[in-house]
Amino acid sequence: MEPAGIDLETPRLRLRRWRAEDRPRFAAINAEPAVQRHLNPLTREGSDAMLDRIDAHFARHGWGFWAVEEREGGALIGLCGLARADWPAFFTPAVEIGWRLSTPWQGRGLAREAASAALDFAFGTLELDRVVSFTVPANTPSWGLMERLGMRRLGEFDHPNLPEGHALRRHVVYETTAAEHRARSAVPR
Repeated sequence: MEPAGIDLETPRLRLRRWRAEDRPRFAAINAEPAVQRHLNPLTREGSDAMLDRIDAHFARHGWGFWAVEEREGGALIGLCGLARADWPAFFTPAVEIGWRLSTPWQGRGLAREAASAALDFAFGTLELDRVVSFTVPANTPSWGLMERLGMRRLGEFDHPNLPEGHALRRHVVYETTAAEHRARSAVPR
């Protein structure tokens, strides 16, 4: 049975369901040059469509990519969470973990804090066996975080949702298992 609409909290962050009033702020985050440099650029309509897909995922599963909010001031600073990856690739079907933070919030360990909470949820509450994550090879901050989270590089693939010849089509993919996560969680960070 899937959990119903669970939110997560960390010492500095709240990972919560999206609200209608989040849409303009999320579109602004998606438009930041440092955020979109390794992503397919999104228009406001594309950003809203992404949130529609996230809302549909939550409706089906009770979890997904949460809005990430700073607990102290309540600012929406990005997204982090889990999603089913069912499109064709050598590592699918799988559940992926992903994150996206507004530029002023990057480099503070917040993505790691949010991702760690999402992994705890994936392996604890959902009892998943494995979680994957992927990005373009040039996105060293993202795959560096994957490695700091204890994920192992599985290889590279061409993302099937991007056309041949697209500059962002090639991706690296990482994985971690429940057993690996439990072993890491027993060791102080």
